[in-house]
Amino acid sequence: MIKRILVFALCISLLFAVSFSVHNYFITDSLSFELWQVYLYHAVATVIVYASMEGVSYALPSQAGYSYLVLMFVKLGVFVLIFNTAIFEKEQLSQADKFGLVLPLFLFLTAEAVAVAKLLNSK
Repeated sequence: MIKRILVFALCISLLFAVSFSVHNYFITDSLSFELWQVYLYHAVATVIVYASMEGVSYALPSQAGYSYLVLMFVKLGVFVLIFNTAIFEKEQLSQADKFGLVLPLFLFLTAEAVAVAKLLNSK
């Protein structure tokens, strides 16, 4: 269990480094928030969700799917609370701001969903 969590954390760290570097390279406009903070939040939250799913699938394998749904809502709620000013401060977000918020979400959500699906199918 610990080995799988560490391997997943290493993969997420690699995804963070590569995707942030590429995204930051292609940005030409200034954003209303720090891009590295958005990427860091999603990377850390993804590792926390996966580690929690490892624990839940070990202790209560029949309830793992429900706990994943709850963790997704908590993750998105905490994101909105932390980045409240960046999202709701401006009346209209620029296209670069929208991509800066949505792209990391989908990248890390996809990685997390694949890992959790693999975990739940193995149990």
